[in-house]
Amino acid sequence: MAQPAPPQPLNWTVVGQGAIGLLAACRLSRHGTNVTLWLREQRTVNVQFVAANQQSSFVFSMPSKALNAVLVPVKSYAVISAVQQLKANLAADAQLVISHNGMPDLALLQAQLLPSQGLWFLTTTHGAVTSGTENQIRVEHTGGGQSVLAPVNAVARLYARQVEPAMHTALGPVQQVEDILPFLWHKLAVNAVINPLTAIHNCRNGELRQPHYRRQLEAIIAEVCSVATASGYPLDIAATNDTVRSVMEKTAQNYSSMQQDIYRKRQTEIDAISGFIVRQANKLGLNVPENMQLQQQILQLQQRYL
Repeated sequence: MAQPAPPQPLNWTVVGQGAIGLLAACRLSRHGTNVTLWLREQRTVNVQFVAANQQSSFVFSMPSKALNAVLVPVKSYAVISAVQQLKANLAADAQLVISHNGMPDLALLQAQLLPSQGLWFLTTTHGAVTSGTENQIRVEHTGGGQSVLAPVNAVARLYARQVEPAMHTALGPVQQVEDILPFLWHKLAVNAVINPLTAIHNCRNGELRQPHYRRQLEAIIAEVCSVATASGYPLDIAATNDTVRSVMEKTAQNYSSMQQDIYRKRQTEIDAISGFIVRQANKLGLNVPENMQLQQQILQLQQRYL
C-alpha cells in the first residue's frame, strides 16, 4: 500500500523559551517560517535576536491549531513531561524533534507517541544566551555550531525531506544520520568534562585549559571512553582528549549550560550526563570514581537551593 504524502508545509512550534529553542525560532522566522511557541500560559513573547552583530525583532504567539511539527529543546529531566503535555494537541502525523544534553531514553520517548507520529533526536553544538523578562527577551547567538539529526522511528523517515531542511535552517548545518547514539557518546564525553567542572568552579569553558585541571580531565575522559567502549560505542582516549580540548578552545569565552543552571539556581542535567555514566558503569561492572564524584558535587550544590 502506498504511503500517504507528508503534509506541506510543516508548521513549526518550539516548546518553551530556552536559549537554544529561541535561537531556532528566530533563525526559522528570519527565513520566512511562521513559528509559534508552546508555553505554560497564553501570551506573546517579544524577542530581540542578536547574531553576527546584526539585530532582528520577532513576536511569537501560542499555536491556535493542532501541532504537526514540534521542536522540543528542553532540559533532559523535563522532556517526558513536556511531551505528555503536548500529546493532546498533536496531529495524528505530527513530527517531534527532541534535543537535550546527555543521553535520552529513546524507547520511553517513543512510547509516548502514536504509531503514526514521527520521533527525531537532534544534538547541537550551537551556543546561545538569553536575558530580559518572560515577555521581553534578548537572545544572543554566542557560538556558531552544527547539529546531528536522526530519525528514531520508521514514520519519521517518511518526513526526512520536510524535517531536515527546517532543522538545517534552525540549527544548521545539519548532518542527518541513521543512528544518533555514536554522536551522543562523543558529545557526552565533552559534556561530562566541561559541564560539571565549570559549574563546580564557576568558570568559563576556556579556564579548564589551565594545567592544574589536566589530570582530572584525562581521568574523566578515560572513564567515559571505557564505559562507551564496553557499551558497544568505542571511543579512543587520545582522540577524545583532543576533541574535548578543541571544544574548550572554540568555546573558551562561553559559560556552560550547567554553570548557568547552578549560577541561576536551577536544576541541572547532571542525571543525564555524569549520572548516566555512573549508572551505565554499574551495569557493566566498571568503576568510574571521577564521574561519581562530579555527580555528587553537583547534587550537593543543587541541594543548597532546590
